[in-house]
Amino acid sequence: MEHVTVAFSREDDIDAPVLIEGLPGIGHVGKLVAEHLIHELEGEKVGEISSIHFPPQVIVDEQGVTHLVNNEIYHCEKDGKALLFLVGDFQSNSAEGHYILAEHYLDIAQDLGVRRVYALGGYGVGHLVESPRVLSAVNMLHLRPEVEAAGGSFENAGSDGMIVGASGLLLGLGEARGIEGICLMGETSGYIVDPKSADSLLAVLSRLIGIEVDHTSLQQRAEDMEQLIAKIQEAEEAKGREELSYIG
Repeated sequence: MEHVTVAFSREDDIDAPVLIEGLPGIGHVGKLVAEHLIHELEGEKVGEISSIHFPPQVIVDEQGVTHLVNNEIYHCEKDGKALLFLVGDFQSNSAEGHYILAEHYLDIAQDLGVRRVYALGGYGVGHLVESPRVLSAVNMLHLRPEVEAAGGSFENAGSDGMIVGASGLLLGLGEARGIEGICLMGETSGYIVDPKSADSLLAVLSRLIGIEVDHTSLQQRAEDMEQLIAKIQEAEEAKGREELSYIG
């Protein structure tokens, strides 16, 4: 098996200037946003990526048939604008694999006309966030004013922070190819899947790509998660009161 195998169902007529990456990360923030957009824009799966750098496992489908794990490429069009999405459930098991996969992702992007990459993720802060900011980074300085105008924050700049995995390498390696890169990271506790942070990130991304989508299902998931957290907190407080009563 090759280090990375890319299989397209179609690619001959695809020319998309923008690639949006939403692979797994902190709070699954980027993944939630990318999958929401694909659903709302009725995206078409056009490619699959498999690799020996993914976890050594297979997925068993509803009929009991196994499939190698893979990430996927989707193509969406709306209002004359074409977008590509890189989504899936897997990142590399190794540092070397991260670099190899990122180079392949950028090869695909260039082959399909991509000139800008949006890398989406979460920014873990270790506690629940009431109003998540969308912290940002760019691989070319001229991009910063555009991101700030859309609501992205650079308050984390200069803090010696790092962006790990595909999101960081797509920006770093993309610069050498002349591909613009913008990383958007929704603030999140890091403890839960965070649709509230994803909703904040989606608002900024929508302004940047110039495409509005319905937020309803994402906002409903955020409300459901908040209710679940509230119930867990109530249960923990009740347990604490019972223990104090027992001690007294």
